[in-house]
Amino acid sequence: MHTLLKRTAPALALLALAGCQPELDAPGADKGSADFSRYISVGNSLTAGFSDGGLYLEGQQSSYPNLLAGQFKAVGGGDFAQPLFQAGQENGSGYLRLAGFTATGNPITANVTTNLAVRTTTPQVLYTRYDAAVNNLGVPGIRLSDIQTPGYGSQLGNPYFERITPAANPLQTYFLRVKAEAATATFFTCWLGNNDVLGYATAGGVLNATSSNAITRTDTFQLKANRIINVLTANGAKGVVATIPNVANVPFFTTVRVAAIKATFKASNPALSLYIQTSTGVREATDADLLTLTSSAVIGTATPGNPFPVGAGVGTATGQSNPLPSQFVLDAAEQTLVRDATTAYNTSLTAKANEKGLAIFDANAFFSQIAATGFTTDGVSNTAAFISGNLFSLDGVHPTPRGYAIVANEMIKAINAKYGSSVPQVNPTDYRGVRFP
Repeated sequence: MHTLLKRTAPALALLALAGCQPELDAPGADKGSADFSRYISVGNSLTAGFSDGGLYLEGQQSSYPNLLAGQFKAVGGGDFAQPLFQAGQENGSGYLRLAGFTATGNPITANVTTNLAVRTTTPQVLYTRYDAAVNNLGVPGIRLSDIQTPGYGSQLGNPYFERITPAANPLQTYFLRVKAEAATATFFTCWLGNNDVLGYATAGGVLNATSSNAITRTDTFQLKANRIINVLTANGAKGVVATIPNVANVPFFTTVRVAAIKATFKASNPALSLYIQTSTGVREATDADLLTLTSSAVIGTATPGNPFPVGAGVGTATGQSNPLPSQFVLDAAEQTLVRDATTAYNTSLTAKANEKGLAIFDANAFFSQIAATGFTTDGVSNTAAFISGNLFSLDGVHPTPRGYAIVANEMIKAINAKYGSSVPQVNPTDYRGVRFP
């Protein structure tokens, strides 16, 4: 650096003497073959800006579509409307905050319950309506299999979709809403399908009473993916299609480790080990089993009438165990179902995107890389570690604002590569990771 300064100093001195100012050529922004004048985003909680187990104003403002729209303005992008929660109700649905740490270093979280945007709790929790125009159509919880379900946006349906569904047309499907917006859109992002497998995984492979968290059939997924991409491109719009990440790579499944739990048990009694309930019975856990983040609240707690704490035991032959319930474990067989479905989903999404000549953000490959090696930006190291890694929020599944900024940049890379554009990137270090108390 010093050598460079010595070599350039004479030239700068000459410029100063001549009264001239050096002109530096900044990289030019160019839209390439894309048209960003009306951008819409289609997706689920990731698109809406969900974070820390809830949807609230800061997360909405840090959503990757909003960050993209801000960058698109440099290349002709237009206004981008989001269904933001207003001041006084900025905490939206409520969310988790980090309240501190235990003496052993385990995080303590608390629910934020003030300044919510709840308008009623009957027949279920409903949020303050947003009846203005919307470009960000992200709906937390929506599955690709849900997009043509009439009433999904009714007061008995998804409350996040209900708040943006026209009051005069409460049975309008998500597909028809997207179709209406796509009629005038020139560019789109589409990141749907995560919830078609995520609900099953986070429930430890245990189906709920209505089986609404079952893994979507791959032929149904392909049919709905083709329909939504067909309607998005029907009027010539270009865009980006994102693949589905392997959910086993997120902190929700990688923070509580079998080996660490076994070590804790054995420290109190060398005969103890970790036992789990599976669909085929009770067995000792192995390192191949994934424990959910929520299991940390129940492992080791006392069960009245059982001499062993939850998860502990000395063997199954005599029934001497108190196995961890199945909803807290994604065992090897369940992981195979999740992985196979994810692979099939991504094959469908990629094939359709290629058929339509669209850009592809391979979120599965990207988040696999994050899990393996982390991600460095502007000299700052970020990893998939819970809390300390900067990228994942307190729910262990959704990104922090910095994580969303990095996602926005990866989409920009895909856009620039496909459409010959030069959309500038955001600076991820301008955005926070987990907020400490």
